[in-house]
Amino acid sequence: MKKAVFITGPTSSGKSELAVYLAKKFNGEVINADSRQVYKFLDWGSGKITKKEIGNVKHHLLSIASPKKNFSLGRWLKEAKRIAFKLIKKKKLPIFCGGTILYLKALKEGWQLPQVKPNYKLRRELEKLSNEELIEMIKKINKNGLINLDFKNKRRLIRRLEILLAQKKIEPLKKNPEFDLLILAPLLPKETLFLKIKERLIKRVPKIIKEIKKLRKIGLSLKRIISFGLEYEWFGRYVAEEIGLEEAIQRCYQETLRFAKKQIRELLKIKEVNWVRSKEEAIVLVSNWLST
Repeated sequence: MKKAVFITGPTSSGKSELAVYLAKKFNGEVINADSRQVYKFLDWGSGKITKKEIGNVKHHLLSIASPKKNFSLGRWLKEAKRIAFKLIKKKKLPIFCGGTILYLKALKEGWQLPQVKPNYKLRRELEKLSNEELIEMIKKINKNGLINLDFKNKRRLIRRLEILLAQKKIEPLKKNPEFDLLILAPLLPKETLFLKIKERLIKRVPKIIKEIKKLRKIGLSLKRIISFGLEYEWFGRYVAEEIGLEEAIQRCYQETLRFAKKQIRELLKIKEVNWVRSKEEAIVLVSNWLST
């Protein structure tokens, strides 16, 4: 299997900074593994790395998709693998970077996803249902249909139903791992992480609001903006005058804390994750791994 690094971790933990640092040290390029950062115009709300922070390190799969259309896990897998193999041929180290744990699992385990074309008529009908109703429908079709599914993500619930109804059943997930992944995650004390989350959020508030107003101008509905979650949900509601600014900030902060805790819990279940306290520790791990 081909070697690649995957930097993951909770939001605001310093993943992007570590990825850039390792890319410079080991002749690497960075492949985005954040499900929101693939979209154009979702910059400040998604915590996308800035041009200044990128420097001269090549990044892939950032700002490549229209926010008006869904960017699927299958498409990310296909593009991410294509880029990684291309980098390996050029004797460069692929460094995946992002906190979307579903992407990490799919790449690590070599998921072979079912090919089911979008059914837009069905999607419009399913959009009218609540998440709870969608979950019940999935259960009735196949009790295993809820495996690896975020119950709060309506878009993914609908996609799972779309696949189920097309196949009448969930086929056993085919797996064919193609990469020897070294998985790294920055380790911060919880108090430090939570403070960073708060400071980072407060600093970005004006730019997030401006960004959401721009998204409305280019034709995105409030419903679509809210579907991107966290910052886009709460500041989207503020821009729509549904809630006040202080409430938006507080709710977004609390929701982001819950999200970070969930990320940590999920990563603790993955035994291959190496938690690193410093860049120097990461360098030692990468050096030793590359020499094997």
